[in-house]
Amino acid sequence: MGRANIRGDGLLADPIPLHIIHLSQDDPRKCTARKLASRGLANIHENNRRPPRRGILLDPLAGVILGPDDRDVIEAGASLVALDCSWKQIVQSLADIAERSPSLVGRTLPVVLAANPVSWGKPGRLSTVEALAVSLILLGRRDQAEDILRPFSFGEQFLTLNRKPLEAYEEATTNAELVELQWEFFDKPPGQQTGEQG
Repeated sequence: MGRANIRGDGLLADPIPLHIIHLSQDDPRKCTARKLASRGLANIHENNRRPPRRGILLDPLAGVILGPDDRDVIEAGASLVALDCSWKQIVQSLADIAERSPSLVGRTLPVVLAANPVSWGKPGRLSTVEALAVSLILLGRRDQAEDILRPFSFGEQFLTLNRKPLEAYEEATTNAELVELQWEFFDKPPGQQTGEQG
């Protein structure tokens, strides 16, 4: 059983609204976004013309890591927004979203390993559900993360594969601490200096 989602005031925290901008660029049989939506676990936006207006956009190119410093934004009602698109088209897709919804705040994730069948074992090459699950854990919503992973055959394996880093990331008290923690588990990319967000 997962940990309770408890706010600082001791009350149970509401689930974070999950939105996915789905651009239909990948194999629909391997699409984790559609499966989440079909189970009522996320809201799908079929194109990037009308993305959610307010929230945190999971953006692997953002340069600013998601972490404890972002919890206040979420507690104020912001959503988590994932982009389900081809890795080959991510730069243009993100640029289109930034133009249409400038109030979405881009955040990247600390390094974890993918467990999905397409990218198993590759650092950072996460499926939509894996990226949302990491985000939820970082924001203190482990139970919700486990709930969204449950429908997937690789969901439990994802948590097992990343158990140690995720537990450490969960304990971080600032985004800056989280940036440094990831390099205790994974190699820094060549040329990256201490303090860079990755």
